Amino acid sequence: MAILGRLEDFLRDSGVSFESVTHPEAFTAQEVAAAMHVKGKDLAKAVIVKAGDRFVMTVLPASRRVDFTMLKAVLGEKEVRLATEDEFKDLFEGCEPGGEPPFGNIFGMETVVDESLAEDERIFFNAGNHRDAVSMGYGDYVRLVRPRIAGFAAGG
Repeated sequence: MAILGRLEDFLRDSGVSFESVTHPEAFTAQEVAAAMHVKGKDLAKAVIVKAGDRFVMTVLPASRRVDFTMLKAVLGEKEVRLATEDEFKDLFEGCEPGGEPPFGNIFGMETVVDESLAEDERIFFNAGNHRDAVSMGYGDYVRLVRPRIAGFAAGG
């Protein structure tokens, strides 16, 4: 089953109100936000990092970037870097590279969310590819994913 179907089933089974949206194909988080007509701060993007010997999914607004100095402190690691698609592509079955939804728990991966996303009542995010997205309440997202919440994003 494609990840969108698995994600929708997971959300329905969890009793969460959500909306699935199809938009014109877009590859960067800011392009997705524009295609969906939402602000970049409201689109949650997943950025996969390599922290020591493990992969971690970071989630932050599309309008911001990972501050690796801050993230190293949050994760308690000396070495944290952006993971390459080649390194993590096999970890996200059913997803197009760059289209991973911000649900590390579904993929058995630690998830760290930037605290600035808490400013949004609703968040939007990729649903496994570059054409489908989901909108849901931020509170429901946190309840389902149970991420670590910390400050590690910089910029816009």
